[in-house]
Amino acid sequence: MNDKRYRLILYTIIAVITATISIQVYWNYKNYQTNKQQLINDVQVSLDKAVDDYYTALAERTTFGFILEGDQQKKAFEDGGELEKFFKNIDESNKEFTNLDSLDTNTIEGITVFRGFKADSMSEAHDKTHNPLSRDQFKLKIDSLKSNNKDVNLKNAEFLTSKVMISIKNDTLDVKAVEELIAIELERKSINVDFYLDYKDSERDIDYFMVNASLPELDPNHMSDDYLQTDTKSRFLPKGTFLTILFTNTTKAILYRILGGILISTLLVLAVISCLFYLLKIIKQQKQLAEVKNDLISNITHEFKTPIATISAALESISNFNAIDDKAKTKKYLNMSSEQLGKLNVMVEKLLETATLDSGNLELNKENFDIIGLLDALVSKYKIQFPDKTFNTNIQLESLIINADIFHIENALNNILDNAVKYGGDLISIELKTKKTNFEVLISDNSNSLTHENKTQIFDKFYRVPKGNTHDVKGFGIGLYYTKTIIDKHHGSITLELNKNLTTFKITLPNG
Repeated sequence: MNDKRYRLILYTIIAVITATISIQVYWNYKNYQTNKQQLINDVQVSLDKAVDDYYTALAERTTFGFILEGDQQKKAFEDGGELEKFFKNIDESNKEFTNLDSLDTNTIEGITVFRGFKADSMSEAHDKTHNPLSRDQFKLKIDSLKSNNKDVNLKNAEFLTSKVMISIKNDTLDVKAVEELIAIELERKSINVDFYLDYKDSERDIDYFMVNASLPELDPNHMSDDYLQTDTKSRFLPKGTFLTILFTNTTKAILYRILGGILISTLLVLAVISCLFYLLKIIKQQKQLAEVKNDLISNITHEFKTPIATISAALESISNFNAIDDKAKTKKYLNMSSEQLGKLNVMVEKLLETATLDSGNLELNKENFDIIGLLDALVSKYKIQFPDKTFNTNIQLESLIINADIFHIENALNNILDNAVKYGGDLISIELKTKKTNFEVLISDNSNSLTHENKTQIFDKFYRVPKGNTHDVKGFGIGLYYTKTIIDKHHGSITLELNKNLTTFKITLPNG
C-alpha cells in the first residue's frame, strides 16, 4: 500500500469520525430542545392543576347551592329558618363560610345542599337522585289523579321547587398557597426545578400606578436569562389577571431526562471511533508488514547472492582453469564453497527456526545450569573474536543455578551480544543483578543509533533499523524476535532502555 492511498484512507476515517460526532451532537441538541419544550409543558400543566385545585378548594368555602322543596320554600328564609344557620357561618373578613363541616345537612328535611363547583350543576345532581318526571309522565300522573278523584280541583294546585345559590365573591389569589400546590405537583412528577410565581392583577396594578405613578416590577432577583417561563391557561383565573411561573435549574432537569440517550449516543460514538482506529491500526500494520516483507526479500537476495556467487565462482575455476590438477587450489575452492554452503545452511536454519517459533511447536528441554558460567563463556568468545571492542563485566556472584533450556538461552544471550557488537559502540557492559524471585541480565553499549521509534518495533519479526538500501550489516531481523520469544516462553521479559549515550537490553528471568 503506497503512502497516497494510506493518507486517503486516513482522511476518510477522520471524515467519518467527524460526521459521526456532528450527527450525534446535532441529535442530542435536538433531543435537548424537545425535552426543554416538554419540561415547559409539564411545568405549565402542573401550574394549571395547582390553580384549578386552589380555586376548587376556594369554591368549596365560598359557594353553596340549595334546592328547597315543599314547606321549606316558605320557611327557609324566615327568621330562625334553616338557611339562617348557614348565614351565621360567613366569615366576612376572609370572605368565606366557616365551620360548615359541623352542620349536619342530611337531617334537614326538604333541603339539598351542594358545595363548590357542584352547585353549578345542582339541578342535574338533584334530578339523578329524585328521578324527575317527563312532561308526558307528569300529564299521565294528573290524568290518573282526575280519574281516581273526580272531586279534586287542580286549578289552584302548586308544584314548586326553588333553587338558591349563594356565592361569596372572593377573587383574590393566595400566591403562597398556589406555590405549595405547585411544589407538591412538581415533586409528584419528579421535576426538580426552582420556580417563582409572578401574579399580575390589572385592577391592582392600576391602583398601584395611581399611587406610585409606575407599574410594579418583577423581583430583580428573578430576571435572569437562565429562567424559563410560561403562563397558566386555567379557566378559573379571574379576568384581567395573569399568573406566570418562572423556573430555573432547567439544564440539570433536562439532562436528567435525556441522560440515557446521551449515554447511548456516547457509547455509539466511542464504538465507531474505536472500530475505525482499530481498522487504521490494522491497515498501518499491514503497510508495515508489506514494507518488512519487501525489506526481507531484499535482505535475503543480498544474503543469498554472496555465497551463491562465491560457490559458482569456485566451481567455475575448478572446471575451466584446470584447478582440478592443482590440489592446493582445488582444496582452497572446495573449502571456500563448503564455508559458503555453511552460511547458506545457517540462514535457512534461521528462517526455519522462525517458522517453528510461529507454529507454537517449540518444546523447551529445561535443565539446571550455571547462568554465570554461560555468560563468562560467551564474553570470552567475543573478546577473542572482536579484540577492538572493550567488554566490561559486573557480576558479584560466582555461581547462579537456574532451570531453563540452555541451548535457547545461550542463543538468546548470544543474539543480544551479537547486536551490541554489530550495531553498538566500542564499550560493551554486562551486568547481573539478583532479586528475591528473579534475576536481571543487563547488556549495554555506548551507542545512540536507536531511537524511541525503533524501540516500539525492535522485537518485531523481520524488523531491521531502516538504512535505505545500505546493507553494511548482514541479517534478516530475526535475532531479537527469536530472543523475545524464548524469554517469554521462560516466563521472563526483555526490554530496551535508551539513555543519552547508552543502549541497554534488560533480560529478566525467574530464579531457580
